[in-house]
Amino acid sequence: MSPAHADRPGSGPGAGMVAVLLANVAAAAFMTGLIWLVQLVHYPLMAGWPHDAFGGWETLHRDRIGPVVVPAMLFEGAAAVALLMRSPPRGPAWVPWAAAGLLLAVWGSTFLLQVPCHERLAEGWDAAVHARLVATNWIRTAGWTLRLVLLALLAARNLSCTAP
Repeated sequence: MSPAHADRPGSGPGAGMVAVLLANVAAAAFMTGLIWLVQLVHYPLMAGWPHDAFGGWETLHRDRIGPVVVPAMLFEGAAAVALLMRSPPRGPAWVPWAAAGLLLAVWGSTFLLQVPCHERLAEGWDAAVHARLVATNWIRTAGWTLRLVLLALLAARNLSCTAP
């Protein structure tokens, strides 16, 4: 294979890097779309759930959202580590590190801020806790959105036919 084709998707030594980039973009895009849906639709609708039975609704939410988000978050974490281990040849070297830092911030927010709110809401409706959940979830929404932008730009730089 000629060196001119080494970076083309699906061919030669560049294929592994392309797969890692695409895995990162796909995972970030999935989680970004999901978090915007949760932020703008799902969490605001919680205020309308029956308050006398809110704990049951919250438990159902946690039981059903977990199988969707946990595998995706684990996949995204593995993809982020792979990107750090196999940095793409084009683009700033800090981008994979910044993207990984954003992922750690998102996970930190999840486990330190949102999970405790969900645990408290499972005990019953609390307007102040719900407001805190919605407000602090903007950290994840912004973090995943910025992560997706960085990764998409990095992928475009590395997958472009005209990139130097």
